[in-house]
Amino acid sequence: MRGDLGRETKPLVQGHAAGSPSPNSMLRILLSAQASAARLSGPLLLPPVQPFCVGPSKWGDLPPGGAPHAAPGQGLQRLLEQARSPGELLRWLGQNPTKVRAHHYPVALRRLGQLLGSQPRPPPVEQATLQDLSQLIIRNCPSFDVHTIHACLHLAVLLGFPSDGPLVCALERERRSRLPPKPPPPLQPVLRGGQRLEAALSCPHFLRHPQQHLIRSLAEARPEELTPHVMVLLAQHLARHRLREPRLLEAIAHFLVVQEGQLNSKAVQKLVLPFGRLNYFPLEQQFVPCLERILAREAGVAPLATVNILMSLCQLQCLPFRALHFVFSPGFINHISGTPHALIVRRYLSLLDTAVELELPGYRGPRLPRRLQVPIFPQPLITDRARCKYSHKDIVAEGLRQLLGEERYRQDLTVPPGYCTDFLLCVSSSGAVLPVRTQDPFLPYPPRSCPQGQAASQPNTRHAAQRVVLTLRERWHFCRDGRVLLGSRALRERHLGLMGYQLLPLPFEELESQRGLPQLKSYLRRKLQALGLRWGPEGG
Repeated sequence: MRGDLGRETKPLVQGHAAGSPSPNSMLRILLSAQASAARLSGPLLLPPVQPFCVGPSKWGDLPPGGAPHAAPGQGLQRLLEQARSPGELLRWLGQNPTKVRAHHYPVALRRLGQLLGSQPRPPPVEQATLQDLSQLIIRNCPSFDVHTIHACLHLAVLLGFPSDGPLVCALERERRSRLPPKPPPPLQPVLRGGQRLEAALSCPHFLRHPQQHLIRSLAEARPEELTPHVMVLLAQHLARHRLREPRLLEAIAHFLVVQEGQLNSKAVQKLVLPFGRLNYFPLEQQFVPCLERILAREAGVAPLATVNILMSLCQLQCLPFRALHFVFSPGFINHISGTPHALIVRRYLSLLDTAVELELPGYRGPRLPRRLQVPIFPQPLITDRARCKYSHKDIVAEGLRQLLGEERYRQDLTVPPGYCTDFLLCVSSSGAVLPVRTQDPFLPYPPRSCPQGQAASQPNTRHAAQRVVLTLRERWHFCRDGRVLLGSRALRERHLGLMGYQLLPLPFEELESQRGLPQLKSYLRRKLQALGLRWGPEGG
């Protein structure tokens, strides 16, 4: 842009503050952008106006016969395009009120920009000229199309017209009048207690304060409004988000006892899921007897639901002998063979058999045959694999590699009967960490030499070397906002301990407080030395 754009500081519009860029300068900057499109972009650019005589348009049609002729509007457009000064441009607009159409204003603004941008030192635009132009726009803006309204509104703002002045207010009023009307908000149905609870569980913003909403909805609901569907939604929500809320869990337990006769095993397996997952044993005294009666009634109808219920009770260390007799019977095992869920049922039965072996020395009933047993958890749990990028496992592995050497630990080793360990060390009776390749890393399973199914409390002494398992306790291994391990993690650690493995937990709070690998190595050294372990010089 040529010329001194910042020289003119005298306010040209009523109410324009002295010392700010002059409207004359702003007008030149805005309108000359048509000659240099690189200076402005977006909705402020006024597109070139097509000649009126090109063909049919929104402003006029060809006359009969198809030959165009010079209409009155076209003549005015030509006069505006050939104006030699801003004053002459304004005169053509003011002296031809019957010929001015809405599309003439973009033409005039475009020509005004050309006039101001084509002279090295253009004359200032008089205040009266801008005021007259303002009055013309205000008087005629009801006939403007949306594009013209937006162009004039942007121009007025950039020229410094006050936002509460008549020009801007008139244009803004017209702009708003062209907006499509907002549809009325849908009528919200009146929801009762149970319906409010179901709606709350389906709300995407519910996770912010889940317990408060649930407790309020539950308190307002009448007993007959708490349907099995609503309570199943509640149970699934608690389990999915690791919410160990005692009042809600007790409400589910009480509902299960009260509605025992109306519930089948497929609904019951969903209702008891949060108790096992959240490692919560309810205070409701009839909880376990109720489940035993349901299992006795429904066990042969839904095999997968039956073992799911037993899995939840297994995590709570409460396995009913009568149900175990049934699921380990040849008839039940033959019944599930060949079904689509046969493998998952065998895996659950293998875990139940392990629980019987380790936790129920008084059990004398049938067991799962060895030929049908499969590894319980042969790989890291799904939650660990999904959150592997947030896990501390890689940095702990590197710390152990530099501290002990690669040959003195094993990572992600699955030990019989199928539990995956984070890190396993072989330790001599004197406390020396041994190379794993020189040792059998597995302790024998079953951990006693007596026949299967017989109780024995004597520790196994066939392997003098200890097996130390470093187990990561990540944030997602706990119930939310608490220090209670999830049921599956607690079961895994409990069974590893009963099989003879010495556990060394590494809590996530301690791991997160270590800043860098040197601090982590010092932390691991203190942890191992606290167990009386010793090793040679650092490897790696």
